[in-house]
Amino acid sequence: MTLDQAVLHKVEIVNVGLAAFGDAIRDQDAPVVDVDWRPPAAGDPEAVAALERLWGIHGATVARANQDVVERMEACSPRAVAVATARDVLPVLAEGRTLIHSGPPIEPHRLADPQRRALVAACLFEGWAEDREGARAMIEEGEIVLASGNENDHVGAMTGVCSPSMPVWVVEDESSGARAFSTFNEGAGKTLWFGTDADEAIERLRFFRDDLGPLMSRLLERQGPVEIFKLAAQGLHQGDELHMRSQATGNLLIRDLLPGFAVLGGEDAARFMSTNWHFFLSLTMGAAKCALLAGSGVAGSSVVSLISRNGTDMGLQLAAMPGRWFIADSPPVEDALLREGYEESDKAKDIGDSAVIECVGLGGMAVGAAPAVAAFFGGDAADAIARTERMREICAGRSSRFTIPAMSSAPTPVGIDARLVCELGIAPQITTGVLHVSEGVGQIGAGVAHQPIPPFRAATIALAADLDEATGDRRG
Repeated sequence: MTLDQAVLHKVEIVNVGLAAFGDAIRDQDAPVVDVDWRPPAAGDPEAVAALERLWGIHGATVARANQDVVERMEACSPRAVAVATARDVLPVLAEGRTLIHSGPPIEPHRLADPQRRALVAACLFEGWAEDREGARAMIEEGEIVLASGNENDHVGAMTGVCSPSMPVWVVEDESSGARAFSTFNEGAGKTLWFGTDADEAIERLRFFRDDLGPLMSRLLERQGPVEIFKLAAQGLHQGDELHMRSQATGNLLIRDLLPGFAVLGGEDAARFMSTNWHFFLSLTMGAAKCALLAGSGVAGSSVVSLISRNGTDMGLQLAAMPGRWFIADSPPVEDALLREGYEESDKAKDIGDSAVIECVGLGGMAVGAAPAVAAFFGGDAADAIARTERMREICAGRSSRFTIPAMSSAPTPVGIDARLVCELGIAPQITTGVLHVSEGVGQIGAGVAHQPIPPFRAATIALAADLDEATGDRRG
């Protein structure tokens, strides 16, 4: 049989793009192969032109820069070296009445309800207002200065509020000199990080200031620094992904601190730590921020050095452009499991600085290590692994220290590449909690927040323009 005869005897169809075309052919009992193809950058001409330059004329520059950033992040060894009062280590809190919060900078009138309530609680904790109504008025009228934590090397989960009297972890990397700070995690209940201004939240802060903070400071002095990423790597092998779930890693921390507790005492502090499943979260965040600072400031890099949300806006920065925000509306938390009695309309938008965790290869990037987390998005262990595999498509590198046993000890993806997010339309996934939108009741569920694509597209376009300017290329 000649080739011409074979073609006449058998015709197979390859369908590129819309699945409906392939389905129509199958309905006629004809064979068809589907190819899942989409126009790069959703066909946006400006973004496509930027991608052509970033993969083309600037491709070698970007590749070298991205490798440099990932290597710097991976070489970073963040350690919790001290616990300090925030005003003593954060200059922005040293004078006046200033509060720092999660996410990009924001004006008082645009604050999401959970973040506003947390700021009110912080005002009351500091003694700046006599009651909640007075605290709200001070915030709305600008008597309280609001500052983005990330712009001051601080990270906080959910509402991310930190005030001058609160204790903070001091996290340092000796080799790079990077230094970051994070507030203590407050655990479950009506707490500040969950967006409540209840008396319970304020009492928890007083306990941190008067008891837990000073004790943790003495423990670190006695036991030495906490090697955060070394504990995190072990936790990955025990079912944690270090964002939504860090119980195992927290237990490892308690194990290491146990000799110090035996000498110094601190029953209330020990009991709090042992019942707070998220205690280690703040340490992971501080370490992640430290690593991202170590990798920041590399010209030409398309690696994302920050993703942060304040419940109103989501913002990101690139390692090539530290300090420059690319902002969109904060996304909803999708694939969420809500507590009984709550519905979709009760969900606040995504909030918190904790997405720094995904930027270093943990959290949503490592969800394949934590099958228990899959239940929150209605999946199983296989679904969790598939999600990690999908995140590989948008990352510039693979971690040399974080591996997943359930995936044949494969390394986690690290270094979210804005070019790939823009080109493929695959959004980074953040494993996170869900707060109530307005009633101040705290956490009502947990799920996955898929970050909006437009800021990644804008960052990609801006990077191409900067490289054009640097090289004198004007073909874009």
